[in-house]
Amino acid sequence: MSEPVHIRRPRRWHIAVFLAPALLVYTILMVVPLAETLRLSLFTEQDQVRSFAGLSNFATLFGDPRWAQAFWNALLNNIEFFCIHMAVQNPVGIALAALLSVPRLRGRAAYRTTIFMPTMLSFVVIGFIWKLILSPLWGVTPSIMAAVGLKWLFGPWLGQEDTALIAVSLVSVWQYIGIPMMLIYAALLSIPEEIIEAAECDGLIGVAQFWKIKLPLIMPAIGLISVLTFVANFNAFDLIYVSQGALAGPNFATDILGTFLYRTFFGHQLQLGDQHMGATIATVMFLIILSVVAFYLLVIQRRMRRYEF
Repeated sequence: MSEPVHIRRPRRWHIAVFLAPALLVYTILMVVPLAETLRLSLFTEQDQVRSFAGLSNFATLFGDPRWAQAFWNALLNNIEFFCIHMAVQNPVGIALAALLSVPRLRGRAAYRTTIFMPTMLSFVVIGFIWKLILSPLWGVTPSIMAAVGLKWLFGPWLGQEDTALIAVSLVSVWQYIGIPMMLIYAALLSIPEEIIEAAECDGLIGVAQFWKIKLPLIMPAIGLISVLTFVANFNAFDLIYVSQGALAGPNFATDILGTFLYRTFFGHQLQLGDQHMGATIATVMFLIILSVVAFYLLVIQRRMRRYEF
């Protein structure tokens, strides 16, 4: 008997060549700064002398009343900021995507462009425009509400502690609602026509078809959008900084982890910057985001795959 011939597979070096530039850029812009942030959180500096501190910075963040009060206030505001997006942005985005997927709707392309356009605008422009719109002195909101008989509901929403965070959150929802709309719209278009035709043969049309057929099929896309919303909201900074300033007023009512990190790391007004405590806050933010994303990937997404067709 002749011995079996072993065919050596060629080594695909071209894959590494093509991946190397992207991997290099990702390492420089993402991995190195992350590693440096984690390293800074383990050190402290006094009289320009840096020394290893272990987890003492984390103990200060959670144990010192001054730091702990500011941190928990920012974290709770961040959770509320995220919950408003989940309760308003994603359901409305799903509803808009469902309406735009109706074949008989005219001007769908124009509607999609109009709704998605705020997403492409600068956050500086968005923050400045909405501060003008909501201003009690020169904004158009009081006159519009007076025209429809609702002037009594108007108030300086950005200047009141009870309403400032809600107002900024809704502005953020208005800006970014095009993202879940387009992702859900793409998921709806990817549903096979055979499934839709079978549902129509069974008498499922309109809203009933969406709830019983389309919605279960786009649940993976909805889960992905929820995770992306969480990551974006817990990395948020720009809109609140533009509209409410670095102090996230009034009285830190709109302070979230991003603005808290900015003031701690770079300093503001009479507060000196502390890069080690700032890195500690950034590390906590990273761990929060990592834990939630890992839970989604390892638990929720696996359960969703069991029900996929």
